[in-house]
Amino acid sequence: MAKKGQPKNTKNKAKHSKLMQQKKNKLKAEKILRKERLKAIVKKSQEEQSKNE
Repeated sequence: MAKKGQPKNTKNKAKHSKLMQQKKNKLKAEKILRKERLKAIVKKSQEEQSKNE
């Protein structure tokens, strides 16, 4: 027998989707930032090694 009244999982679905997208975007941005920092550190260390040689 079908439920009467408001359908399940539609009340906060848009809010939940928005929050999950924010979370994914934040994690992606942090990942990119971390890669950039590591690249900068590696580049700096390579420059220092080339100066010492």
